[in-house]
Amino acid sequence: MDSAHYDVVIVGAGISGIGAAYRLQTECPGLSYLIVEGRGSVGGTWDLFKYPGLRSDSDMFTLGFPFEPWRGEKSIADGADILQYIKDTTAKYGIDERIRLNTKVTHASWSSEDASWTIDLAGGDGPSQVTAGFCYLASGYYSYDEGYTPDFPGRESFTGQVVHPQFWPEDLDVTGKRVVVIGSGATAITLVPALADRGAEHVTMLQRTPSYILALPGKDPVADLVRRLPSDKVAHSVNRWSNAVKAVGFYQFARRMPGIATKALTGGARRALVDAPAYDPKHFQPPYKPWDQRVCFIPDGDLFTALRSGDASIVTDTIDAFVPEGIRTSSGEVVQADIVVTATGLNLQIGGGATLDVDGEKVDFGDHFVYRGCMLEGVPNAAMAIGYTNASWTLRADLSAQFFCRFVRQVRDNGYAFGFPRVSGSLTPSPVLDLSSGYVQRSVEELPRRGDKAPWLVRQNYVLDALDMKRAKPTDDMRFVRPGESIRPGAGTARRTRDTASA
Repeated sequence: MDSAHYDVVIVGAGISGIGAAYRLQTECPGLSYLIVEGRGSVGGTWDLFKYPGLRSDSDMFTLGFPFEPWRGEKSIADGADILQYIKDTTAKYGIDERIRLNTKVTHASWSSEDASWTIDLAGGDGPSQVTAGFCYLASGYYSYDEGYTPDFPGRESFTGQVVHPQFWPEDLDVTGKRVVVIGSGATAITLVPALADRGAEHVTMLQRTPSYILALPGKDPVADLVRRLPSDKVAHSVNRWSNAVKAVGFYQFARRMPGIATKALTGGARRALVDAPAYDPKHFQPPYKPWDQRVCFIPDGDLFTALRSGDASIVTDTIDAFVPEGIRTSSGEVVQADIVVTATGLNLQIGGGATLDVDGEKVDFGDHFVYRGCMLEGVPNAAMAIGYTNASWTLRADLSAQFFCRFVRQVRDNGYAFGFPRVSGSLTPSPVLDLSSGYVQRSVEELPRRGDKAPWLVRQNYVLDALDMKRAKPTDDMRFVRPGESIRPGAGTARRTRDTASA
């Protein structure tokens, strides 16, 4: 059984894990670390998903690594290009030499007496263990093992093929087929024009609730001008900050003036499809405010192009049942289909499915407040990557990785055995992800909580976070323990706070 010890174990070799590894080896030089990845390749999301048209849902200057310029032509990039960028970056900085692939973390157990994490692994060679002084969870927020598909009545009667985007068959041929895509989120909006381009006879997007849609250029002409600067890194930083500020500005505008934002977003679809038979206001008028759910970006208006051509259409209705020839909606219409794609969402999962305990007490994520957006109260020598809901995931993931490095230095440079955040005073809890999307609401009780004051706030504002995190001290609301001290972290308070408030 493997009993190697590392200073840090990183869980996940996606964009968050690779970014955290770079920060560790540059800001904490000399520390040993291991990245554990359950899949056979680095890349995370960008290696998992293979569906047609896969692309970034935000610009690559903010989704990409801040330390490695994005040199691709497209600002809204194709999935294959993003995956190659991650692989190239991993190899360039020697991070690939520290990764153990096809190995899944099943459990991590903290011992205050030993000031160490014992991490149970499952891989092709059987179960094993490693120990580590620190643990960083960079495994994202959804399950890689299964996507979410509702229990549709009559599904077994459908004579065609049903596919979930998370497990796209490599040999699926849609040529001449009638395809129905169930959903209205980023995945569905990506699939519809891509399947139309692949020769489908017709593609129907069957949506229960419309999403806000904003067309953006696939190539950013302003960013291309900036990239003429002599230094790639300077140009990348300028584009990163420029796009981050624009994203924050757009979000703040939408939240503060939702009526005007709604008109602007719905007006874009109306202008693009004004003469198209596919246009009906109900298909583009969500019953919620902008950014209650994520706004979907379409590069070069490709969805509108597919709708104008007649190769695609939208049906806004609920599903009554699957029938042999397709799907019957609640209004009685039967949407003919040879292939049904259930772009119906994700199953949330924190920690990649691994369980945690602290001194034998199970860690239920929903019981804990989040400290500075990346650590859990009462959980020692550990942090996690939680991205933004209104901007690129990588923006906050990188801030979190840098703060984690400062915390590691604080522990080691001062001779502490470990440290952990603890709540001082009282906090009012709320979900860490502030979206009304189904995939969030289905698992809201399992998610950690944010508080209503620093350092327990979790904002959706990269500009303020970037300023705050650079000067944030890893000592505020933090308890440090020296070797030999018999102090053990307490249980989480978020659940108790909610229970008390509702009593």
